[in-house]
Amino acid sequence: MPAARAIWKGHIRLSLVSIPVELYAATESKAKVSFRQIHEPTGKPIHYEKVVTGVGPVDKDEIMRGFEYEKGNYVLLDDEDLDAVKLETKRTLDLTQFVDSSEIAPIYYDTPYFVVPQDELAEDAFRVVRDALRDAGKVGIGQLALRGKEYLCAVRPCGTGILLETLHYEEEIRKSDAYFNQISGKTADDDLLAVAKELINRKTAPFDAAAFKDHYTAALRQLINEKLKAKGGRVTDTEEPAGKGAGGGNVIDLMAALKQSLEASGGNAGKPVDEKPKATKPKTRTAKKAEPEPANQNKPDPKPAPKAKTRKTA
Repeated sequence: MPAARAIWKGHIRLSLVSIPVELYAATESKAKVSFRQIHEPTGKPIHYEKVVTGVGPVDKDEIMRGFEYEKGNYVLLDDEDLDAVKLETKRTLDLTQFVDSSEIAPIYYDTPYFVVPQDELAEDAFRVVRDALRDAGKVGIGQLALRGKEYLCAVRPCGTGILLETLHYEEEIRKSDAYFNQISGKTADDDLLAVAKELINRKTAPFDAAAFKDHYTAALRQLINEKLKAKGGRVTDTEEPAGKGAGGGNVIDLMAALKQSLEASGGNAGKPVDEKPKATKPKTRTAKKAEPEPANQNKPDPKPAPKAKTRKTA
């Protein structure tokens, strides 16, 4: 079983067959570079406090969720209220419909998760559903309550397991008309189209995600390492610097540009272009090292917080 912690445990149900399963995140963000906001004069991280206007900082146990039903008035809800919402999808993903995967437009897909059987006893039924989906070439559709929201989900085979992908609801998708209705409906010139199609054919190859790298993250890591070197710090592992885009100005002669692209792609059919220019030397300005605060500071007592104004709530 994976070392990661399951984010959901429940059942996938196909008619009268109920299979105990676990759900795991299929993606991770640890490879990304993350930053914290730092107070430059002291080198200390900046923290945020939850405050109320006219009151100041408040304790965590004083905070509730509020729905603003009219300006300045709220319906208050606590965790017990939310837990009392009865949804069958909190514990069961019922596969209520099956469709061809091509019927779901890419814009609807959101987040992927791995689905695995909870134990060996569940594997037989799990394999039946997995292989039936694969043989039929179908995707199962259902709904699942997860992290305070009910998601629309698509379930499909993935190797020896099953992949669950959350989907956006129809009302979450913006209509494209407002963006595309200014684009002319004219078709492309036949000669230009022929050259463009030939260029596409030459660059067609099986998809290989490993062939593509996150150049921005690599460039950030190199920048951080340069700053560490300037401070005499320990340098972390990094990849080669990021490549730049093709760039350039407006294309004046489209046909000439397409033909030049064809010539350039002759020996690189289906391979991503990965130019890697040298990164610029970073500035060496750094925040001052954080120093411990004195044990006894003679600070004046804070002014008493003004009396809180009452607010009508439901």
